[in-house]
Amino acid sequence: MDLDKWIDQLWECEYLDERQMSMLCSRLTDILIEESNVQPVSTPVTLCGDIHGQFWDLRELFRRGGMIKDGTRYIFMVRGIYRLNKGDFVDRGHYSLETVSLLFAFKARYPDKITLLRGNHETRPVSNTYGFYDECKTKYGNSNVWLACCSVFDYLNIAAIVDGQTLCIHGGLSPDIRTIDQIRVLSRAQDPPNEGAYCDLLWSDPDDAVSTWALSPRGCGFLFGSRVAHQFTHLNNLSLIARAHQLVEEGWQYKFGEKLVTVWSAPNYCYRCGNEAAILRLGEGGKRDVTVYGPAAENDTDSRMRERRQVRTFLPSLAGRLLTLVPGKRRGHAVFRVTFFTLSHPISI
Repeated sequence: MDLDKWIDQLWECEYLDERQMSMLCSRLTDILIEESNVQPVSTPVTLCGDIHGQFWDLRELFRRGGMIKDGTRYIFMVRGIYRLNKGDFVDRGHYSLETVSLLFAFKARYPDKITLLRGNHETRPVSNTYGFYDECKTKYGNSNVWLACCSVFDYLNIAAIVDGQTLCIHGGLSPDIRTIDQIRVLSRAQDPPNEGAYCDLLWSDPDDAVSTWALSPRGCGFLFGSRVAHQFTHLNNLSLIARAHQLVEEGWQYKFGEKLVTVWSAPNYCYRCGNEAAILRLGEGGKRDVTVYGPAAENDTDSRMRERRQVRTFLPSLAGRLLTLVPGKRRGHAVFRVTFFTLSHPISI
């Protein structure tokens, strides 16, 4: 297994063959099994938000933040997969497979330099529905690589704790979780259930209009307010909760008296939203430095992406929002999962 060679290949947006991906996923699973639900990390470290399959922008992130081989340490609190036509390591961008493969290869080669947290798209049901399954089947002719990646997803860390002071998670808090120790004992080697603590940590969102808890319009997780965030940080001796999961126009945003920060690392989300991206570097002594950046130049020069954009120009214009209501039940409440999309401003799910 020549990981350096594979990384060089993946860096050029050339995906590995099926045998190599099987070997990579097996190696990564062996590494992740030995790690904790809440992985301890020391400063300096750079926090990254959602990637959503925007491969060239992931390369831009490394150019701005520093290369792992040169010693930069990263925590990805992300959904990396997502494709535009269906749609986070995975889904929504054009290159979910290449994106997740590069991150997997970096983790296999430099296990102590990169921490990968599970996002709400790194599951079998969501990655199947939103395009990662189709992408793998198109590129390999079968679902074997998708299945191998899903096995890795089951062992991704749920959270990370930096210097005992900053809790990093993908989504947000849960009414079933009062202490970090409760996260440490969750059973993570599975697809997260549709309700409960594991689900909430991947799906919940902060909301200034909420004091404590409210049902989330996503249909999974909760909205939580300032009082909840302050109580959780006080009880667990934290200075900051860092998370991803929501698009913010400037790439990063503090809430609740700077007790919580959202980091978003997919610039010009879905190649049409016009937002900035950001990464947050945590240094010794609580120092925080934000780097804001825009889309990579390769997005305009990639011939495969140009072809896809040309095809989309022939699609009929959609006015307003497309709503998909999926009935479900959660904690005794009848709820609807709402997915909506506007051409000018897609909302992250």
